Amino acid sequence: MKAKNKDLRTGLFALIAVTVIIFIIGLILNKPEPIIIQGEADAPEVRVSGKIPGRISMFLVDEGNYVHAGDTLVIVESPELNAKMEQATAAEQAAQAQNKKAKKGARRELIMGAYEMYQKSLVGVDITKKSFDRVQKLFDKGVVPAQKRDEAEAMYKAAVATANAAKSQYEMAKNGAEQEDKEAALALVDRARGAVNEVKSYMNETILIAPSDGEISEIYPNRGELVGTGAPIMSIVDLSKIHFNFNVREDLLANIKMGIILKVKIPALNNKVIDVKVNYIKAMASYATWKATKTTGQFDVKTFEVRAEPTKTVDDLRPGMTALIENIKF
Repeated sequence: MKAKNKDLRTGLFALIAVTVIIFIIGLILNKPEPIIIQGEADAPEVRVSGKIPGRISMFLVDEGNYVHAGDTLVIVESPELNAKMEQATAAEQAAQAQNKKAKKGARRELIMGAYEMYQKSLVGVDITKKSFDRVQKLFDKGVVPAQKRDEAEAMYKAAVATANAAKSQYEMAKNGAEQEDKEAALALVDRARGAVNEVKSYMNETILIAPSDGEISEIYPNRGELVGTGAPIMSIVDLSKIHFNFNVREDLLANIKMGIILKVKIPALNNKVIDVKVNYIKAMASYATWKATKTTGQFDVKTFEVRAEPTKTVDDLRPGMTALIENIKF
């Protein structure tokens, strides 16, 4: 009897032990896993491109080089642009020649010729005046008829008119072009000079410089290849402005606010933990909204983009590295 009771107690203890073990295992299995928010490092990137089409003549940097704003990066060759410069320069020289001609006026030989014709006409006026005076005296004495007097007067008036016309031609040759013609010639010079300056500005685009400090992340064409207007040639990433981007469901945003400090683990840096400060929160587009699968008890959840910057410089941190937010309560 005693042996039977002892076996019952042993069986009971074993049952209780198994029950406890099963309960503990259930607790472990049903324990909710910690929520981990995953993001990645990112940095602003600038694409370098030119305004003119051409052929890549020379690269002065390689991928991975660090450059400063103003450094020369690439040289683009454009024979067509050189031809346009020659055309624009020739047009400017022609316009300047026309302007000088308008300012200078007629040639010296033309002015002298007009002057001689004017002097000749004055001699004609003097001779016809004397002839008219003699005929007038004879007419007054009744020696010559009125017709002779009228003919002499007409010859005198014609000589005066010829002298006036010769004087006008001389003064026009001496004064040169009209003021309007001079202004028009000057405007042609300004237009030609503007065309030259325009081509010069495009010539400057054959030598591309770095718009900002950063690292050359990628070079797209090879040397000798043709590039079109505005086609990206290389990209510069600014590592001094590196930050982290996280996509967070709105039901997990309760403890993520603007300006708070979060702990972020970087697996690529031997799980190094750094402090980051949240400085940007914005709802993403509708494609990032989580749709409820049940008609009751669930609702559509939007996804927000959360951006955070390291509170201090992190050595060896690169764009694309994974970042994990773990030590936060949701």
